[in-house]
Parts: sequence; structure tokens; C-alpha cells
Amino acid sequence: MDLQILWIVLIMILFTGFFVLEGFDYGVGILLPFLGKNDTQRRMIINSIGPFWDGNEVWLIAAGGAIFAAFPNWYATMFSGFYLEMFLVLLALIFRGAAIEFRSMQESPRWRKLWDSMFFIGSLLPGFLWGVIVANLIHGVPIDAKMNYVGTLLTPFNPFALLCGLVVVVLFALHGAIFLSLRVEGPLMARAEQAAQRLWLPTVVLFLLFVAYGFSNSAVFHRLLLDAKMMPLGYAMLAALVSIPLLMKRHHSGWAFIMTTVTIVLAALTIGFGSFPNIMISSLNPAWTLTIRNASSSPYTLTVMSWLGLTIVPIVLLYQGWNYWVFKQRIQPHKIGHY
Repeated sequence: MDLQILWIVLIMILFTGFFVLEGFDYGVGILLPFLGKNDTQRRMIINSIGPFWDGNEVWLIAAGGAIFAAFPNWYATMFSGFYLEMFLVLLALIFRGAAIEFRSMQESPRWRKLWDSMFFIGSLLPGFLWGVIVANLIHGVPIDAKMNYVGTLLTPFNPFALLCGLVVVVLFALHGAIFLSLRVEGPLMARAEQAAQRLWLPTVVLFLLFVAYGFSNSAVFHRLLLDAKMMPLGYAMLAALVSIPLLMKRHHSGWAFIMTTVTIVLAALTIGFGSFPNIMISSLNPAWTLTIRNASSSPYTLTVMSWLGLTIVPIVLLYQGWNYWVFKQRIQPHKIGHY
């Protein structure tokens, strides 16, 4: 098998897993100030992701490491081009982790309100910034003939990218609301179900606006929407989104969560297949675009990495599956612990 294709597929799987798992993780944090009406409910919301949040972030670390080893030119160009975005993501994740750990160390309402705010910001900002990064990867960024990013710090913050950031935020909030309805009991569960129903329409509207904007501005979207082989993915994604309010109305939160997961997975597949073999498009000259061929490591490096990756990844997947199984019980108001 072509090792370059193997590793770009593996990286897509890692990023897709990250967006699925951290998607509900971020979504829960985004909803904290809106659904948590008292300290007990806010503790329940945080505890709903307590056993999972740090494990979910491993997917991002693994994806970044895989890019560094398999496609070093892509890694160098992307991390230099999106330096500000990556720095802010890292800063937000630091504050988010600190909020989870420090919140319960004091009973002062002011102390807990401070860390709840950090948890909210640390959940909102990464989702928005990842949307900005993904949009620029689709639309293109200024890359010269030497694979150097030649834009400014603010170049990625164009209208198309900002719209994509909003789409990701509301989709993650919807994903998180449904997840929360599966993890808690009592009034908070009902409130989470209501939040999911209210978030559905803004998600669909922003998604359609993003598609329409992309179709008028991006060659990748032309391929996605007009290629007969790609169209079924778009229709399946839309069908998954449309089914969510019907499922939530009948209190089938598990199936609704599967549908938001399917939506994220199909979005990742659509972007990946629509861009292939490009991995970072140059807006200056198509010949300067980074592909899986000109940005990859040597065959020997890819071979060694393949043996390591195919050995370690299944173990990580089994461990994370076990973790979700062990902590599958719902959180009850009278059984609040601290993670």
C-alpha cells in the first residue's frame, strides 16, 4: 500500500476522532453558563466530561505528531501560517484544564465563577479557531514556491473562515447538548434536550450559509457539490442533521448523538476526499500547493512509523473504549464527586 496515502488516512482518522470526541467536550463547556442554574448543576455539567476530557485531547497530540513525522513540510507551513491560532488554542486548553482542576479547591462563589468563565472561554475559543484553520485549508492560504507562508497573522481571519468558525461552534454546542442529555438526570437533562432542539435550526442555517458562501468562493466546494461521486456524502450529512430534532422530540438522545457524530465524520470525509491529494492549498499559485507527495517524509521514515503506529493505535483505541464503558452511568444530583 502507498505509505503516503496510509498516513494521510490515519491523520484524517485522528483529526476526525478529535473533532467527534472533543466536539461534545467543547460543546458541554460552551453550554455551562447557560444550562447550569446553580453550583450543583454546574458541577454535574463539568463531571459529565470529567473522565474523558484529557483523553480526548490525546487525539490532537497524536494527529500533530503524525503530521510532524509523516509530512514535515506540511507541519512547518501550517504551524507557521497559523501560529496565532495554534497559540490561542493552546492557551485556551491550558485555562480549560486549570478550570476543571482548580474550580472545587475553594467554595467561594467568586472563585468558582472565575473558573467557570475560564472553562467557557477555553471551550468556545478552540472550536472557533479550528473552524478558522479548516476553512483556510480548504480555501487556500498564501504559500510561496519554497513552501513558506507569506501572509500576515490576520490573513486567516477572512469572512469565509469566520463563518466556518461559527458553524463549528454551534455544531459542537449541539453535539455537547445531546451528549449532556445522555449523561445527567433530573431537570438538567430536560434543559439539555431543550437546548439541543433550539440549537438545531441555527446549526442548519449557518451550515447552509457556509456551503453557499464556499460554493461561490472555493474550487473545492465546486468539486464537492458538483462531482457525482461526492454528492452522496453531502446528502447523507444533510439527512443526518435533519433527523436530529425528530429524534430529540421522541427522546431518542442516543440516536441523535449518533447523528451529530455522523455529521462530523461525513464533514471530515467530504473535506478530505474533496481536497485530495492536496493538504494545504496555495492561493498564490496552484503549482505551489502542498500535497501528500511533495510534503511527505522519506519512504524509510514512513515505513518505520507505520509499524509503530499500527501497533500503538489499536491499544489506545481499546483503552479509550474501556474508559467510556466504565464511566457510562448517568450523573445524579445527589452523587456529585470531583474529578
